Amino acid sequence: MALIVQKYGGTSVGNVERIKNVAAKVKAQWSQGHRVVVVVSARSGVTNELVARAKALSSLPEEREMDVLLATGEQETIALTVMALHAIGVPAVSRTGAQAGIVTDDRHTRARIVRITGGDLLARLDEGKVVVVAGFQGATESGEVTTLGRGGSDLTAIAVAASIKADLCQIYTDVDGVYTADPRVVLDARKLPALSHEEMLELASSGSKVMQARSVEFAQKHNVTFEVRSSFNDNPGTLIKSMDKTLEDAAVAGVALDRSQTRVTVGDLPDRPDAVAALFADLGDAGLSVDMIIKNLGKDGKANLTFSVNTDAYAKAEKVIAETLRRLGSGTVRSAGEVAKLSVVGVGMISHSGVAATLFKALASVGVNSDLITTSEIKISVALDPAKADEAVRAVHAAFGLGK
Repeated sequence: MALIVQKYGGTSVGNVERIKNVAAKVKAQWSQGHRVVVVVSARSGVTNELVARAKALSSLPEEREMDVLLATGEQETIALTVMALHAIGVPAVSRTGAQAGIVTDDRHTRARIVRITGGDLLARLDEGKVVVVAGFQGATESGEVTTLGRGGSDLTAIAVAASIKADLCQIYTDVDGVYTADPRVVLDARKLPALSHEEMLELASSGSKVMQARSVEFAQKHNVTFEVRSSFNDNPGTLIKSMDKTLEDAAVAGVALDRSQTRVTVGDLPDRPDAVAALFADLGDAGLSVDMIIKNLGKDGKANLTFSVNTDAYAKAEKVIAETLRRLGSGTVRSAGEVAKLSVVGVGMISHSGVAATLFKALASVGVNSDLITTSEIKISVALDPAKADEAVRAVHAAFGLGK
């Protein structure tokens, strides 16, 4: 019999009827003799409501208290889920993130897991109980409540699966798998039966909303196999696992689009290695990620940098950069406008030539120009006009023959 971790997102537990539906799914696995750990998010809308209440009291609530507040959303759900399981004859017990042994650093609202002990999960499973764990949260070594940031419940599920050596981690959500492109944009997009950790990580970091990149990164590091599937039907989902690269792999597995990027231009930066290092060190220390970096040739001791950041983070990035430039004694920073980032991803790129040619021919066929370009071993990303993003995705998807 298998040891299974199941994660249900906020939409899946959005109301009493949906919680009952989750309980029925869990019972089906438990009745077959499987040992089951369930990780749940806050009900959809609850976290936003809690944030709104906090902001009504203070424009800038203290992050420690925000963690104490937001952690209650998942704690409501674990209690309700256990009650639903009890009502249909399934022995179950709830556990907070701290009780499940999720130990984090002390960066409130965006904590990182430093270790996970699993708490008493295996002991309770050995008693025949289902254990329901609160996602999105943990605690520091000193017992301070923390939350894990965006995608935190997925990360909790994968971390728990790693700690108890689960046979499978199932990520139940409101989509039924990972597609070759967003099916709302590309009508003939098809569901992929399996992807490698590397491909899923690149898709997640490139704008695919199915999983957060840090959750996939954790799964890859700890070799956790997981499946993305729908909580509203019983169809097979997409399996994410370690996979050997072969010459038979398709060049491109999927196309991702991130519409939430802003292009940042830093002008008159001192053209010295220490200046560039200082700029990106300060951004990193502020918890800001940058992408698609281009440095122009220096002239008269000055250089220009262009890169992209998440649009929501631009105001913070501008403030950090301005302070760095003030300290360096030279430079300007401005937004060069919002861009969409289109990425093609596939482990087959390693052994297939002509991928870049196909990509840029497809973009040219619909008159789309690219501004910034970055590549990795299995990904090519381009920044383009957001107004033309949908048309570009459809053209690229067709050019690589990814349709049904």
